[in-house]
Amino acid sequence: MESDGDGMDCNELREHYELYVKGGAEEPARSEIDAHLGRGCEICTQGIGRAREAAARRGSGEQRRFGWAPFLAAALALALFAAVYFGGRERDLANELARVREQNSRQNVELTRVNEAFGILTGGDAVVTAFGEGASTPKGKVFVSASQGVLLIAGNLPPAPSGKAYEMWIVTGGKAKAAGMFQSAADGGAMHMQRGAMGNSDAVAVTLENEAGVDAPTSTPLFAAPIRGLVR
Repeated sequence: MESDGDGMDCNELREHYELYVKGGAEEPARSEIDAHLGRGCEICTQGIGRAREAAARRGSGEQRRFGWAPFLAAALALALFAAVYFGGRERDLANELARVREQNSRQNVELTRVNEAFGILTGGDAVVTAFGEGASTPKGKVFVSASQGVLLIAGNLPPAPSGKAYEMWIVTGGKAKAAGMFQSAADGGAMHMQRGAMGNSDAVAVTLENEAGVDAPTSTPLFAAPIRGLVR
């Protein structure tokens, strides 16, 4: 094993290869590796080569994971919306989400919002109500799970004017409880969730409000979907 007089041998330098490649090796290891490479040391040359390949693979993997996250989030939202409107195949939708969620797990991508939607859709206590069918007004479906919460998927919902946003309400006994603000996409599609156990709720409604949100509706609901058959 090659060494340079009283210098470090290849075995001692082995643990410094990765830091050397990253530019973080300290003295005397950095100078020793330079000397070994300068003499054409086969062991160190191969070791540095492997360290560079490993660093390149890790960098490429991190780039792919970062680049995939927004694409997958958009693709999943589109799949969710499309499955509702093209046949209303809730079971197919759940299967598709399960497949993509498994793929995301392999890629170490955290898509919390999609996982939460998946939980509501596949909950054993979930019920679904359609609204606005056959009309040019907002339409879509509301999925309600007594244990998981509410998932709203809507279409024909124009982007809110500047300073405005849509607000979802859980209506119980004629009283509306705020359930979060959301915006629609340029094509009129929207998805919004409110997580948490559901009480004896009667309907889910949406109004157009100031983007900061309000504690009680200030406008007539754009639509309201009754909650029927909820298992509590």
